[in-house]
Amino acid sequence: MPNYSSITILGHVGREPETKHTPQGQQVTEFSVAVSDKRKQEQVTTWYKVSAWGKLGEICAQYLTKGSAVFISGRPSVRAYVAKDGEARAEVSITADAMQLLG
Repeated sequence: MPNYSSITILGHVGREPETKHTPQGQQVTEFSVAVSDKRKQEQVTTWYKVSAWGKLGEICAQYLTKGSAVFISGRPSVRAYVAKDGEARAEVSITADAMQLLG
């Protein structure tokens, strides 16, 4: 049986998309998305690092700006690391399969 994981988020772009090229010439556009939830009486924001490759990356670079409301669907990954201050942290990354600009 094949394995597959998927994630869908709706949030706001947290920084201007940045386009890069791999040594092999592939284009990737990276940006962050903030998703806020109200839990009890406090608002909790989760940040996601999004990578969009190829044509989807071109579209993201062209149309997304900081603050844009966006719907992202893709494949998640989690990376654990130790920050400069010695704190253990985790980063949730998404390789985007689909993007829809909202608003």
